Amino acid sequence: MASSGGSVLATLDSSKTQWYHYKAVIVSGMGFFTDAYDLFCISLLTKLLGRIYYHVPSSPKPGVLPPSVAAAVNGVALCGTLLGQLFFGLLGDRLGRKKVYGLTLVIMAFCSIASGLSFGSSPKSVMATLCFFRFWLGFGIGGDYPLSATIMAEYANKKTRGSFIAAVFAMQGFGILTGGLVGMAVSAAFRVCVAAPPYSVDPVGSTPPEADYVWRIVLMLGALPAVLSYYWRMKLPETARYTALVAKDTEKACRDMEKVLKVGIEAAAPESESESDKNSFGLISKEFLWRHGVHLIGTASAWFLIDITYYSQNLFQKEIFTAVGWLPAAKTMSALDEVFKISLAQFLIALCGTVPGYWATVALIDRIGRFWIQAQGFLLMTVFMVALAVPYHHWTLNKAGFLVMYALTFFFANFGPNSTTFIVAAEIFPARLRSTCHGISAAAGKAGAIVGAFGFLYAAQNQDGRKTDAGYPSGIGIRNSLFILAGINMLGLLATFLVPEPKGRSLEDISQEEQRHQESQV
Repeated sequence: MASSGGSVLATLDSSKTQWYHYKAVIVSGMGFFTDAYDLFCISLLTKLLGRIYYHVPSSPKPGVLPPSVAAAVNGVALCGTLLGQLFFGLLGDRLGRKKVYGLTLVIMAFCSIASGLSFGSSPKSVMATLCFFRFWLGFGIGGDYPLSATIMAEYANKKTRGSFIAAVFAMQGFGILTGGLVGMAVSAAFRVCVAAPPYSVDPVGSTPPEADYVWRIVLMLGALPAVLSYYWRMKLPETARYTALVAKDTEKACRDMEKVLKVGIEAAAPESESESDKNSFGLISKEFLWRHGVHLIGTASAWFLIDITYYSQNLFQKEIFTAVGWLPAAKTMSALDEVFKISLAQFLIALCGTVPGYWATVALIDRIGRFWIQAQGFLLMTVFMVALAVPYHHWTLNKAGFLVMYALTFFFANFGPNSTTFIVAAEIFPARLRSTCHGISAAAGKAGAIVGAFGFLYAAQNQDGRKTDAGYPSGIGIRNSLFILAGINMLGLLATFLVPEPKGRSLEDISQEEQRHQESQV
């Protein structure tokens, strides 16, 4: 074992990138893979649920979920996520990151399976059961945000910290991509085994009884990555920063990091009582408000605004694609055909825009910084949404061009504020409040997601009441909705100026914590 002088925090900041860091990315990232799969796969299935449970005999169109049911199915997991972010964020600072980290996976795995097993003797009872379990699924997902971000930030060195946190978050892209892939695979398998004509040919036969298995299988498969990564998550040690700065056990922090970093670390002298008192202010205090109040407003408001845009785009891709004619009219397809084509659309958008955007952030964030990536992301999302909205009728005739432009909005969301809001909120707050503040910021984001999910569901409806989905009032249409989302992005650009640039700085320097562990010689 090599010998290394200095405190455990200095050693963490200067340590070379090792297998330990990549392992932490993979283990933490699998949680985010599961999060994205579980949150967004429901958007592939809502049309199918409407056909199965809300079919109206003699109707010229397939059944659709009533507005209140659709809002609940799409939004209830987001409500659970918001509460989970606040609860587990606070718990992560009170009990430690590791102690509650595995619990989130257990909740996600159980509720994924339970969602697929949703039972009931009527459509109302099935949807109520589904919403119940998806709420608690969201609760578990919510815990993954502050815990994964905080753990990765506290493990990483200051040179590559941004890339490693971004890589954890980038696993969301693969989760969305896999959701589309699974939707295609399951629906294609049933299409081979079951004959299902288009709705216009046979309204009843277009939704075979076996279609009920499709949505259940897709939802239950979300448990698989959570189960597979549980053991390795439990093997991760508590972060040295929590152990040293919050639990105040420097010797244990040194022992834990010696095992994974393969270096000898000498514990620094304990801080004096007066030094401890200076750094003991809480979240609800004038000191926190003076030091970090503006920062918390900045991280929370930017996250709130980006999630209005991002989740409205993701959860209602199928409405947008149908509106511009990229998906055929529902009556020309069977239920299985519709699931396949919606899944294909999500897969292509994720492949062309979402995943590349995430990994562009991973590659460049420690070179050009968080501020510039977030600022250009908000700006270019505005540009492309306006470019979609102004000549909107042109895009209804140019479907390939629309796909490219729409994919670019996803690219710059992920090579932009959707990634940076997650990263910065894990870097700029003190260790004892880091998980809590990240949870508050993330919960503000989910509040934005709820606004986007519920608001866009109604707003995006056609202005002509005769062309809306059954049970919906007329809305402002896709075009006007895009203008509103562009304006929201500009507000996000302004919020970006409230947050400091953490690139290349230690967490203790960024958070304005006084140095507690002085370097010592071996």
